Amino acid sequence: YKEAVHWYRKAAEQDYAPAQDYLGYCYQNGEGVEQNYDEAFKWYKKAAEQGDTNAQNNLGNCYQNGEGVEQDYKQAVHWYKKAAEQDYAPAQFNLGRCYHNGYGVEQDYKQAVFWFKKAAEQDNGVAQKNLGNCYYYGEGVEQDYEEAVYWFKKAAEQGDDLAQNHLGACYANGEGVKQDYEKAVFWYKKAAEQDYAPAQHALGRCYYYG
Repeated sequence: YKEAVHWYRKAAEQDYAPAQDYLGYCYQNGEGVEQNYDEAFKWYKKAAEQGDTNAQNNLGNCYQNGEGVEQDYKQAVHWYKKAAEQDYAPAQFNLGRCYHNGYGVEQDYKQAVFWFKKAAEQDNGVAQKNLGNCYYYGEGVEQDYEEAVYWFKKAAEQGDDLAQNHLGACYANGEGVKQDYEKAVFWYKKAAEQDYAPAQHALGRCYYYG
């Protein structure tokens, strides 16, 4: 990591945006250097201002979490949006989450669904799970269990424990799919093995009642 930082810094100091982003990441996570959020923020900002989508998303995270800078949800949204509009899936998910929770913008479930879907269609697992939730609860879209199952399954197949648990519940309750306890157990078990407590409870209940 120290050698990586050495060469990242060489390129970063020549204003090469990808290296600035990676150097910021090393400072953020204490890889090859002492962890330093201020330095991470500095390098992310340099790269973000050059249009680097990964850095823009990382800079948004810094603003959202107050790392290396005072917490500022509006600035987080500003940088997520920069990257999201360049079709960068992680930023599209983060922007969707801001709209869903009303962070830095007025809460707007329709906008949340818009951005979750953009990211989900690029196979972003957390966006697929969140889009599934929107369809399941009817947030920003008409409630549609079949569509919820479709997106839960996509996220579950990527190993998302919450999506696996949701999918198990859909099979157990016959929501959006034909009721199938064996498939419910299959997905509960996947999530339970990742130490997800609600799935462990649901799996225990399946064993208890047969």
